[in-house]
Amino acid sequence: MLSDRRQRVLAALIEEYVACALPVGSRTLTERYQLGVSPATVRNELSVLEDGGYITQPHTSAGRIPTDIGYRAFVDSLLETGFSGDEESGRTAVDELRRSASELDALLEQTSSALTRLTDCLSIVLAPSVLNLHIKQLSLISLTLHRALVVLVTEDGQVFNRQIDFAEPVSPDDLAHVQAFLGDVFTGKSLQQIEEGLEWGMMEALHDPLVRLVLEEVLSCLQESELSRTHRLGVSSLLTKPEFSQSQVLLPVMQVLEDDTVLLHLLDDAVRQADGAPCVRIGRENDAAELAGVSVVASRYGRGESAGVVAVIGPTRMDYSKVIRAVRIASAALQDV
Repeated sequence: MLSDRRQRVLAALIEEYVACALPVGSRTLTERYQLGVSPATVRNELSVLEDGGYITQPHTSAGRIPTDIGYRAFVDSLLETGFSGDEESGRTAVDELRRSASELDALLEQTSSALTRLTDCLSIVLAPSVLNLHIKQLSLISLTLHRALVVLVTEDGQVFNRQIDFAEPVSPDDLAHVQAFLGDVFTGKSLQQIEEGLEWGMMEALHDPLVRLVLEEVLSCLQESELSRTHRLGVSSLLTKPEFSQSQVLLPVMQVLEDDTVLLHLLDDAVRQADGAPCVRIGRENDAAELAGVSVVASRYGRGESAGVVAVIGPTRMDYSKVIRAVRIASAALQDV
């Protein structure tokens, strides 16, 4: 546990390093920050922090930079003290986000855009899992005798649609019968519940080729939507950071983040956080070696099993205070979706 004074010195060093991306010397801290102690004391505290692994000196003649351990101590202090005083600005930002988009997908895209704008980092918004969304309405619309449109509306207002082609002519009346039957099966249930029910409750109905075809198309529609529920923005923002100024440095990071399995694992901690508090992984705390140079700030939103995640990914030299605040605001904006 760091003393209050060492916390202040560490916080000042991190603030300066975040702003300038250059090693920080004791003179800079003494001249620019009101630490309330002498330059000799600042130098002594920096030595103690270095011995403890909180900061390091990249070159013998240079100043110090934070380590992952130093960032962790700083972030833990931030999360412990909270962000009192910004509730009003947070509410304003939430209201603006909600007014800017009426549909969920548009709101997710607007939220991702706002996160990137506020943090100048890569933002990721994962929509609630389609597998757990409950279906409100299923409609089958005849376009021609050989083609129909299936439209699914979930209880949270999301809309999915898919065209179905028929090898044999299908009349509007036949389609209406299938809609009535599948409407009873789907309404109020999640995809997961429907798939479980197929094993015991619908085998007889599936002998009808038309019912089977429509059912397969509906399930495929939802499953494909599940694979494209990620809104990513801000890769170009990362390229402006000194750490990633060369694209070959950023490329391995982006290749890892394009893998949905890795991404979901990366955000697992936030999904499991029942209270919605931001979850922060710093540098080498990430499992993937390629992510040793980045930090992830993430928070879940929504309720129950269908919760989604908002996240910001940037260099370990990110402005944690600003990013954590932005993620909290975004989570609040999406809380009731």
